[in-house]
Amino acid sequence: MTTREEAEHAVFTLLKYLDSDPKREGLADTPRRVIESWEEVFAGYHSDAETILQATFNAEGYDGIVLLSNIEFHSTCEHHLQPFSGRAHVAYIPVDRIVGISKLARIVDHHALRLQNQERITNDVANDLVNHLNPLGAAVIVQASHGCMRCRGVRKQNAIMTTSAMRGVFFDKQEARNELMQLIENSS
Repeated sequence: MTTREEAEHAVFTLLKYLDSDPKREGLADTPRRVIESWEEVFAGYHSDAETILQATFNAEGYDGIVLLSNIEFHSTCEHHLQPFSGRAHVAYIPVDRIVGISKLARIVDHHALRLQNQERITNDVANDLVNHLNPLGAAVIVQASHGCMRCRGVRKQNAIMTTSAMRGVFFDKQEARNELMQLIENSS
């Protein structure tokens, strides 16, 4: 395991690559600040999906769509270490158990606060809902703007990438997907 001191030294080495004087006033404390920042930005490595989704409640006969829409998130592209951010729409149809609404936002953060790609976040959130809640269906739609598209390469400032993962009835039944999309549209 890499120590904090080694991590700070690695940042210092990168700063030397970029700037001939990494000890100047504006950069002198940057290695420490970067590592502190990364502890927050990559907090998903220190959380657990099972713990997040373990507390459930009786659905009391509710059998409709549960949707938390417009969940803002930020993540870091594993390919370029550039930020990407956007919003997620997370839905499921319970069989007999529901989860507290904040848990849907927390499971998005659990996956987003890592070195990631958008497709994996989308799939992993949907899979966690299926594996831990055993719903009739789960759906995740993620829309994000990527720093690696805005700041480098093609430099497309307004490009939004959309990914979706549909499980159970959301995959099998067009009516369920249509109802979900209408609910998302009405929530925006």
